[in-house]
Amino acid sequence: MKKTYHGSCHCGKVRFQALIDLAEGTGKCNCSICMKSRGWGTIVKPADFTLLSGEEDLSRYQFGSFSAEHLFCRHCGVKSFGRGNVPEIGGAYVSVNVACLDDATLEELSTAPVNYMDGRNNNWFEAPAEVRYL
Repeated sequence: MKKTYHGSCHCGKVRFQALIDLAEGTGKCNCSICMKSRGWGTIVKPADFTLLSGEEDLSRYQFGSFSAEHLFCRHCGVKSFGRGNVPEIGGAYVSVNVACLDDATLEELSTAPVNYMDGRNNNWFEAPAEVRYL
């Protein structure tokens, strides 16, 4: 069931709320940026995401296909969410960093299913052979 979660960066300048069903699954990937930032996300539609504060505190990084905006707080460096548009996954999206959900319980986090993606080999719909390091 969808629930409204509140989230933020480490310093609290960037704050958001999002309507998320963690039981629908979360994702971890082995692509170059997810590996280095230890990304753990869940995808929501833009209509289910509201940036409450900090738009002016966000910096943007893009690479590769430029289909994703990797956003981070320019003060503390935390990536609390990103956004993009990829037709293969349903178009416009917001990827919420699950670790930045301030009011998610430990039980919700520990029971949320994790889907693994082999972004390193551009095989996004398959899990890599090894996932323990993700």
